[in-house]
Amino acid sequence: MCPARALTGPAPRTSIASAGKEAHVTRLPDTIDATEALLAGQGYVAARALATVVFLALKLGKPLFLEGEAGTGKTEIAKTLAAALGRRLIRLQCYEGLDAASAVAEWNFAAQMIAIRTAEAQGGADRDALKTELFTEDYLIARPLLEAMRPQPGGAPVLLIDELDRTDEPFEAFLLEALSDFQVTIPELGTIRAPEPPIVILTSNRTREVHDALKRRCLYHWVDYPTFDRELQILHSRAPEAKETLSREIVAFVQKLRSEDLFKKPGVAETIDWAKCLLALDVIALSPEVISDTLGAILKYQDDIQKLHGSEAKRLLDEVRRDLTPA
Repeated sequence: MCPARALTGPAPRTSIASAGKEAHVTRLPDTIDATEALLAGQGYVAARALATVVFLALKLGKPLFLEGEAGTGKTEIAKTLAAALGRRLIRLQCYEGLDAASAVAEWNFAAQMIAIRTAEAQGGADRDALKTELFTEDYLIARPLLEAMRPQPGGAPVLLIDELDRTDEPFEAFLLEALSDFQVTIPELGTIRAPEPPIVILTSNRTREVHDALKRRCLYHWVDYPTFDRELQILHSRAPEAKETLSREIVAFVQKLRSEDLFKKPGVAETIDWAKCLLALDVIALSPEVISDTLGAILKYQDDIQKLHGSEAKRLLDEVRRDLTPA
């Protein structure tokens, strides 16, 4: 760690957030059923297998690695846990080129230079004393990993390392120390160890394979697209004002889209967004025209949108209604 970079604020694409001003501290769940109920209380409808691995991660104090398609609720797990447990949410958003300094801490070079200039202007500064003073906590800008190792009000925070697959292998190797011993090392200050291990959630959209050495330190779960019934439950939870008939058509149509040859299939997040868009337009039932006008809420690539215009939207809607009609 060296003072070679001028920084006066948070690094790009890293953030530290609160679980909410009104959050209250909640005990960790002591059963799988209690874990399901805890998540459901925040509107997160979890499959039994997911609730089980979340329970085990909390019980054993192990990081949880969630992998799956974008929009299937991986990131939301961390947000939900932070809100439900009354813990601080600390998020490290990964990106290509992310390094240890941006993830742990950096020296505030601008403030250090001001201190040096001030000391020189006053004259007679003790250089050794000044050098020691410059590399103290007063000049350190904490980033998410360091913040997660510090004591927090209400207990250990929830540390979300989001979209790990966007980083490169050297950063993965650096994470091994943090996830093995829940500690980080700053050469000028030494090793800082968490008094209480944070609740760690790592996510990956599997744009590349994450190294086995990192996965071995975690519990693992593949977050798949939900079944029709579970996605309908999720929609009821997140958009309860939608009528049953419309909700069923929305879920069935999105599930039908996932079976089509699309560049990017819509996730659960898109299902919820689409439902809210339709409610904002006072739509009470799907139609080919409404689908065409609102495709931007569920499909994010023009080639995919182009495939669904006109007669194709009508064909899929007819199939959906046929499937939903009782035999």
